[in-house]
Amino acid sequence: MKTPNYHDFYQKALIPIGFNDLLSLKEFESYEVDSPSTHWLIAVEGEQLPQSKIYFLWKVSIYPADRDGDFNWKKPFYCSPTMESMDRAHELACSLVTSSRLDQLSTLSLQEKIS
Repeated sequence: MKTPNYHDFYQKALIPIGFNDLLSLKEFESYEVDSPSTHWLIAVEGEQLPQSKIYFLWKVSIYPADRDGDFNWKKPFYCSPTMESMDRAHELACSLVTSSRLDQLSTLSLQEKIS
């Protein structure tokens, strides 16, 4: 698996995982029972395309993290489809931040949920 390009990784503030979202997270196959995950890390990630002109595609990812912001980049809770517009990715990230603060990530129909 390719290591992500952290040069184009824009994270939002850490958000405590609510009770309902934690229950949903625990249902994932990749969830580790002794995981120290207490927060969501929501980030906009850019991937540079291999071509002569500099061009990026963008996605939004949600990672379970500990209170210090440590997370496993190989085990996201959610990854959006790629988008051509960073503005669109930022808007999606902001809406996911709002949902996570309301403990409602688990109720969204996240298209690319990782399980």
